[in-house]
Amino acid sequence: KILNTYVNAISMAESVKKIEEIIEAREPTQHVVINASKVNLMENDATLRNLVNECPLINADGASIVWAAKRLGIPLKERVTGIDLFKELLKLANRKGYKIYLFGAKEHVVKKVNLLLKEKYPSLTIVGYRNGYFAETDEMKIVNDIAESGADILFVAFSSPKKEYWVNKYLRQMNVPFVMGVGGTFDVVAGI
Repeated sequence: KILNTYVNAISMAESVKKIEEIIEAREPTQHVVINASKVNLMENDATLRNLVNECPLINADGASIVWAAKRLGIPLKERVTGIDLFKELLKLANRKGYKIYLFGAKEHVVKKVNLLLKEKYPSLTIVGYRNGYFAETDEMKIVNDIAESGADILFVAFSSPKKEYWVNKYLRQMNVPFVMGVGGTFDVVAGI
């Protein structure tokens, strides 16, 4: 327990191993990372706090979390940033044949990320990608498209807390074993 939330005190390698177990178990799982901003959002938003705290895997993304853990005597092994975990999971998916779906960012950004990842990881199976701009009336079609894709990993590039709420709302219906919010990661990968 740290402040108003929890964090798994595990390394990057241990996180990847745990995620591999989650994927193999085929049980839809929402992953989150915490940083100072999210902890502050959770302070005033009990719903967000509850849905984050229900996630079975919570990594310390921000250096502020590592610093706070140290000051509070909580033994965190290391910082596991969302973007670094994203990169490790791409390697895992490439190696193990896991299917991924890219969801979020602007159309030209997600399209570029799709192309860049296919170049960098020739064995990577990207079963779909979609931008993060849509009307509420489009949500069920998006959810069904993701579910029908057969993805093992879904990366959601929305800002917080939108991504946490959206994933939580549709986690069961999408039926993807591992769903991770990646915030602005697609923009970084695309060089934006």
